[in-house]
Amino acid sequence: MKLGFVGLGAMGRPMLGHLIAAGHELAVWARRPEAAAEAARAGAAVCATPAELAARSEVVFSIVTTGADVIEVAFGGNGLAEGFRRGGVHVDMSTTSPTVARELAGRYAGLGVDWLDAPVSGGAAGAQAATLAIMAGGEAAVLARVQPLLATLGSRVVHVGPAGAGQVAKACNQMVMVSAIEACAEAMRLAAAHGLDVAVVRQALMGGSAASRMLEVMGGRMVSRDFSAGVEAWLHHKDFGILLGEAHRLGVPLPIAAQVWQQLNALMALGWGQDDTASLLRVLELAGGT
Repeated sequence: MKLGFVGLGAMGRPMLGHLIAAGHELAVWARRPEAAAEAARAGAAVCATPAELAARSEVVFSIVTTGADVIEVAFGGNGLAEGFRRGGVHVDMSTTSPTVARELAGRYAGLGVDWLDAPVSGGAAGAQAATLAIMAGGEAAVLARVQPLLATLGSRVVHVGPAGAGQVAKACNQMVMVSAIEACAEAMRLAAAHGLDVAVVRQALMGGSAASRMLEVMGGRMVSRDFSAGVEAWLHHKDFGILLGEAHRLGVPLPIAAQVWQQLNALMALGWGQDDTASLLRVLELAGGT
């Protein structure tokens, strides 16, 4: 297929590579010349505007930072909407709000263009290994059209519901995941306060009911005190801003998530936003005077 791609960061680059390796004809648009040059070396054509990209593509993927970025790429000057033909598909794999996803789906529908919000979980490692979990919101028929493409990028694709539903699922994913990271940090802090070897405590927990992916990975980072970014903490702070905003709009109480967001606020205020979210441990240590 003729595909377009926007968003050539740590996740977008390997995703682009998987689509090229699968035999598809790829074109890209990028704000950064160096990103465009790297994509060109990988075999993609480079377009001057998102509109040009959409005009030559059956399906365009985007994975950018914020909802405002998606809106600008789609409906800003020379945006995708100006180039799409009727029947084109925009698959947005960014993490944004359900409100943004629904707004864009509605605007595209008026142009005869289809939409999927399909945020992912798995991070850069999952993107590189093509093992991402993909949470799709939109019409089932549209998902069926692009299912083989998504299967090239991830190991699990779940149709959650209509437009915006993928973003709801991603918000729930982030809420559970980062709350678990905070719980790991609190466990490590309590163990250290007792003077115990946190590595041994983590080993014990990994053999019990507390064992989890977050205790394995993020607990391991806390034990080794490796706070270099796997995923930069400011991204999780952004995600919690989205989900708490939705909770406020709907009147849904999220007491644990609200407390975790305060810890993320403290992390940001301490200047650790570009470090790993395992730095939540350092927030607790600072509060405890260590």
